Parts: sequence; structure tokens; C-alpha cells
Amino acid sequence: MKAIVIDHTEPLMSNRIPCLIHTGCLLLVSLILAACKPGAEPVSAATAGPLVEVWKSPTCSCCSKWVEHLKANGFRVEVHNEGQMNPLKTKLGIPQGLASCHTARVDGYLVEGHVPASDIKRLLAERPAGRGIAVPDMPIGSPGMEQGDRQDPFDVVLFGDNDQHQVFSKHGDGQAGNATARRPQP
Repeated sequence: MKAIVIDHTEPLMSNRIPCLIHTGCLLLVSLILAACKPGAEPVSAATAGPLVEVWKSPTCSCCSKWVEHLKANGFRVEVHNEGQMNPLKTKLGIPQGLASCHTARVDGYLVEGHVPASDIKRLLAERPAGRGIAVPDMPIGSPGMEQGDRQDPFDVVLFGDNDQHQVFSKHGDGQAGNATARRPQP
């Protein structure tokens, strides 16, 4: 039988041990995190959606629900609780007639109010000329404003400079439970 001799001066194996320990720890942490969220797919920084910065009142529950809607649709969200929203809206250039309860910024665009995540994704994909999109007021049935099966129709408005606005998409038709989006006809 041949004897196995271990050379403790060999640097190759000693350099691999810390790397193996580190890799094992990362794998263990990943498994623990996956176990904490049943059915959730792990999200890495490389696969996460665009960052949406949101300014909202610290006490507004519908704004918090809208933030959860964005996260559920793949966006990364950074929330800023703001006690004085109107000066912020003025500073960012949100047109008064399009104002709602919260304001966001994503990839150079402004997003005002309860805009569906699908419209934000379309905005980022198509990149139309404009400063942003808005859902004026707080329509029932828009993301964060759910109340059972009620779905009031609402428009998402694309806005630019000089009070130039156009309908970006239309949602609902007044029928209960109908929240489908449609593009306006030219």
C-alpha cells in the first residue's frame, strides 16, 4: 500500500480552503433566504428591474400599496417619506392638474400617482418624448386604490413641457373587475 504524504508547505490547497468556505457560506445564505420566502424566485442585482424613487407622505397607505405593486412587478423601489409634497411636486415640475398623492422618478421620467407598472414598463421600452406619465387624482381600481371588484375608468396621461398632455393609455370601462389597459386610438 502506498502512503499518502501531505505537504503542509503547499500553498495551492491552503488558498482554496478560504474560497471554498466563502462559497459554502454564500450558498447557505441563499438557501436560507429562499426558504424564508416560499415560492419567491431569487432576484440578483443583475436581474432586478429599474430603480423607482418614490416620494410619499409617511402616513399614506394607498401610496404604500402602490409601492408594493411596483415591487411585485419587478421594480426596485427606494421610498422617501416627505411631509410637504406640494413644494416637491412644484420643484420637480408636476403639472397641477395632474397631481396625485405620490410622485416618483424612474430612468429620467417622472411618474405621478397610481400609474400601473405595465405603463411604466411601456414608457421605459418606448421612451416617448415627454417628461413623464400621470394618473390624476386617485381613481378607484388603480394600483393601490383597489376596493373589491370596483374599477372606475381612468387614463394615464403623458405630459411634457408647456402643459402639453396626451392620453398614454386607458384603463377600465366602468365594468366591475375590468382593469385591462388599451392604447388610445389615433
